[in-house]
Amino acid sequence: MLWSGWGDPAKAAPLPDSVIGLLRDLLGVTPLETGPAVLDGIDVPESPLSPGARQALADCVGDAHVHTDAESRIRHTRGKSTPDLLRIRAGEVDDIPAAVLLPGSHDEVLAVLRACTEHGVAAVPFGGGTSVVGGLAPEVKRSFVALDLRRLDGLLALDEVSRTATLQPGLRAPQAEALLNERGFTLGHFPQSYEWASIGGFAAARSSGQASAGYGRFDEMVLGLTVATPEGTWEAGRAPRSAAGPDLRQLVLGSEGALGVITSVTVRIRPLPATRVYEGWRFASFEAGAAALRTLAQDGPRPTVLRLSDETETFIGLAQPDKIGNSDAPQPGGCMAIAGYEGTPEDTEDRRTRARDVLLACGGEFVGEEPGERWAHGRYNAPYLRDALLDAGAFAETLETAGFWSALPALYDEVRQALTATLTEAGTPPLVMCHISHVYENGASLYFTVVSAQGDDPVAHWAPVKRAANDAILAAGGTISHHHGVGTDHRDWFTQEIGPLGVRVLKAVKAELDPAAVLNPGVLIPVR
Repeated sequence: MLWSGWGDPAKAAPLPDSVIGLLRDLLGVTPLETGPAVLDGIDVPESPLSPGARQALADCVGDAHVHTDAESRIRHTRGKSTPDLLRIRAGEVDDIPAAVLLPGSHDEVLAVLRACTEHGVAAVPFGGGTSVVGGLAPEVKRSFVALDLRRLDGLLALDEVSRTATLQPGLRAPQAEALLNERGFTLGHFPQSYEWASIGGFAAARSSGQASAGYGRFDEMVLGLTVATPEGTWEAGRAPRSAAGPDLRQLVLGSEGALGVITSVTVRIRPLPATRVYEGWRFASFEAGAAALRTLAQDGPRPTVLRLSDETETFIGLAQPDKIGNSDAPQPGGCMAIAGYEGTPEDTEDRRTRARDVLLACGGEFVGEEPGERWAHGRYNAPYLRDALLDAGAFAETLETAGFWSALPALYDEVRQALTATLTEAGTPPLVMCHISHVYENGASLYFTVVSAQGDDPVAHWAPVKRAANDAILAAGGTISHHHGVGTDHRDWFTQEIGPLGVRVLKAVKAELDPAAVLNPGVLIPVR
């Protein structure tokens, strides 16, 4: 992965002149005077690990799997939020890990956590490095190591009768999907971070994929987990459902490495679909489109993929990423919805036909398969677009939430207003776009994209805007995160969401599993 941006550098492309002109005329974006820092030009301090601590860690994983060189440490510094990228592009590495460790087994992870506890070194689990909420940025005054799980990358078991698979956490999503496809199955989990995110990260952050309407969220797929903690091994989940007390899997899911290191995940799998088809629909307004999505989510039939872009996102082209900046492909008015169907040919055609009747009855206009297929082709491109926007001098960031259907209109309005007002007052009026991409019987997610000029200090410029958006989310009854997670960026609002007693419960669990607080300090749970 590109150290100062997203993904494969070969897939990155500069913005077309038409988009650069639009940014200049609409938002006042001006080209940057200097480019990003050069990797080998960043001043990286020597690793602060003591000789004793380094030797103890080397004894756990082998000396060849302890990396203290500058490049390895830079590549494991923070995650991929826009502030993360702006800071690393500026050469800021004040919170760089002291070392990168690559354990090769569950037992080696246990040994590392014991050594970290003994030597007072914090440990940050690292999968694909795709966190956008400060999940890889612990709040510590001591040394910390990045625990890179890439060597734990196997398919441990596949039960074709029960349709379950046990996967190791370091498997990247494309690798996991390829292994399952070879046996005729799919996980069905395709988030925007799919190219780089890992199985362990999906579980640790309660990921939700773009086909969640059909396959469910990742936390709904998980049947069992093995977790390494400083206090030993924790196994959670031994049957599809159980009435044997509280479901402790739910404590692990979304724990973001603060309670333990996930070393295997057992998930349910589905047969590889024989047919995949995606199509576009146009609605007169976001309100009308949302009502149509609600009807499908509540009364069926439910497509595998179901998403709706608001008027602004449709006009700009994020509903169909491949069309952005293409002057020969003007966007239609109204709002673009994408419906996708996967399964057997018979089931796919049946659901598609019945869903069409519902969408037409709700005022939708069928615009063919081309918009849907273009969306599917470009579904992982948005993070690369952000890199190009940053290169051009624009600021681009995303945030998301979810709420009940009845609360969704106010939640949409309040967050847009908070973003627009705060950035406009700061002298950088923004373009604010939104889409619904995860629907449930009782509610849906809202995913906002914000583009503006960077300002003199873009990281400091964004901080009050993010706070205002977070405040608006909670005030309007939304959750602080639907699928990005908590990290350090959302922690203070997460504690408001769960309340003082909820915080005490989580602190008590952490104290039992991690009494020395070496695991991802300050992430999810306030440092005690």
